[in-house]
Amino acid sequence: MKLVNGKRSQLLEYLMIIAGTGLMALAINSVFDASGMVTGGFSGIAIIIKAGSQGIIDGGIPLWVTNMGLNIPLFLIGWKINGFSFVKKALIGEITLSTWLAIEPVWNLAGNDLLLAALYGGVIQGVGIGLVFLGGGTTGGTDMMAAIIQKYLQHYSIAQIMQVIDAGVVLVGMYVFGIHKALYAIIAVYLVTKVSDSLIEGLKFSKAAYIITAKPKEIADMIMKDLDRGVTGISARGMYSGQDKLMLFCVVNKKEIVMLKEKVDEIDPEAFVIVTDAREVHGEGFIEKK
Repeated sequence: MKLVNGKRSQLLEYLMIIAGTGLMALAINSVFDASGMVTGGFSGIAIIIKAGSQGIIDGGIPLWVTNMGLNIPLFLIGWKINGFSFVKKALIGEITLSTWLAIEPVWNLAGNDLLLAALYGGVIQGVGIGLVFLGGGTTGGTDMMAAIIQKYLQHYSIAQIMQVIDAGVVLVGMYVFGIHKALYAIIAVYLVTKVSDSLIEGLKFSKAAYIITAKPKEIADMIMKDLDRGVTGISARGMYSGQDKLMLFCVVNKKEIVMLKEKVDEIDPEAFVIVTDAREVHGEGFIEKK
């Protein structure tokens, strides 16, 4: 897929959202719902409503109906309060997720093994959420609800409000399906968070290196020629020695950091190197700007 002005094309972003919501629907339909596991969010509420309505409707109220029904008034409220720009990113994600929930065939992927359900469901949904976020979308649900509530409870963060809402959903799920399944659901929630974060950060993670050396010119030349990376010299003073020094600063990708350390050791074995994580590096060679 070609990039336009150094950025992913809109088509690629839409494809990532569609693929991500497809994976999310797979986890919800074929793992969590099939195992009676509630992991929070509107999907968790949909699973609870489906289980509670089975005595009224054959098979219970479909997940996609509840998911869509909960999100429609939320989108309208968000549109009225904050304008269409507030809801447009989540609109595509919500429509595709509800569509996948409606058309995807259902398989009980984990059988009766709750540990497998927590592991497979957590990983699959985590990858799905990560793809949706990388595509610049969301799926509405509790994150949008939290954003609306936070407008009136500004002393709480959106993350804190989301945690309260999702915890409430899990507690209701515990009452409906039992504490045993709720404990496995906590494992799934942890995996969803870790996998989605790792996917998002893994594609955008870089390494920043601070190098204090007696040979700044040689090391700077090596970084620019061998690694083809920019480097900045920062004036510094050793407080113990009282000497003025030139500290080098550069950003490289995760694979290049190994080569950087090896080359620095070859040039100056006495060099002091500090390596730290760098996220969302914007500029030439990383995330390009228009």
